[in-house]
Amino acid sequence: MLSRAFSKPIRSPKDGERSERWSRMGLDQFGIAGVMEDMPLSFCNRNHDHDGGRIGRCKKCPAHPTVREVLGSSVGVMGESPMAMTEKVVLSTGKRVYGVKRFRKVGIGKMEFVRRVEKVARVSRNCEYLVPLSAYLYAKRMKFVVSDYYPMGSLADLLAGARNLGHTALDWKQRFQIIVDTARAIAFIHSQSPNLSNDTNKYIQMNVHGNIKSSNVMIDVDFSARLSDYGFVQLVDRLELATDTWRIKQPPSPSPSPSPSPSPESLFSEKLCQKSDVYNFGVIILDTLGGSRAMGLKNCILENKEEIRDGKAEFFEFSVKGKERKQAFKVLEIGLSCLDSLTDARPSMDLILKSILEDI
Repeated sequence: MLSRAFSKPIRSPKDGERSERWSRMGLDQFGIAGVMEDMPLSFCNRNHDHDGGRIGRCKKCPAHPTVREVLGSSVGVMGESPMAMTEKVVLSTGKRVYGVKRFRKVGIGKMEFVRRVEKVARVSRNCEYLVPLSAYLYAKRMKFVVSDYYPMGSLADLLAGARNLGHTALDWKQRFQIIVDTARAIAFIHSQSPNLSNDTNKYIQMNVHGNIKSSNVMIDVDFSARLSDYGFVQLVDRLELATDTWRIKQPPSPSPSPSPSPSPESLFSEKLCQKSDVYNFGVIILDTLGGSRAMGLKNCILENKEEIRDGKAEFFEFSVKGKERKQAFKVLEIGLSCLDSLTDARPSMDLILKSILEDI
């Protein structure tokens, strides 16, 4: 298999050592160990309550990890951004693996953080195309959320890993499935009530994702996709948000001389709205179909659409013919419509999803 979760390994305890010392170091680092022996995580309620949401050894649920276990079980960094760092955590039993997103700077207080995370977790559980949240912690010097772990990593991992090796990691059927699942996730989010409030300190816009990019599209072993980080941009400090969300701007026109194309991960939008989500989905489509240079070739693609459709001009980075080529070309047209420079001209996610599913 070309790509598993790409993670940077961190040093583990030597043979015979327990993770106790390591977890205590982690607690000391965040000013927790001197306060109490260990801290419980707050678990997002699923089917029933755990004593006010606190960790509990419930007979109906698997044993939950504590803060010490989480900090002492990190085996590698899966990704970093100005907003947060994501780690892979393998519990000492080896039976449970989690993804932990540790926020760098949270811009809201504890009560509002808890309220927003619980709300996002509750909504996410109603959609099979969103990464579910399991637990969270809000401490003075450390805030993180715990979610399911996906061994195949993200869409960005798979695409970049294969390109670096000169291979094609995904065929058209797999890419199409990922695009469809991602569209379903965004459409579900956009169907939610916005939950407007006059108090900006108690406001979370539930009908917008705000940080859609290929590194937030998680891939399962069957190549189904789930969208992560729903609602997270509304937890962090606005200064962090400004450097980590997608900025709507026209990519540079391709020039005759070789020049680096803009990375899909570098195109951001500061405005939190559904049309920004649609634009970002269009970026994912072009990256998935034509590679990381596709965004820089947008004008060229528009000028040569007929040649691409008829197979006279190469654009797709995977082999595709006949009916599948027509399907891929239709998805390309949808992606281009998402990137319209006129915000109001971009289609809604309901219309996008309906159009994509017509050929299934």
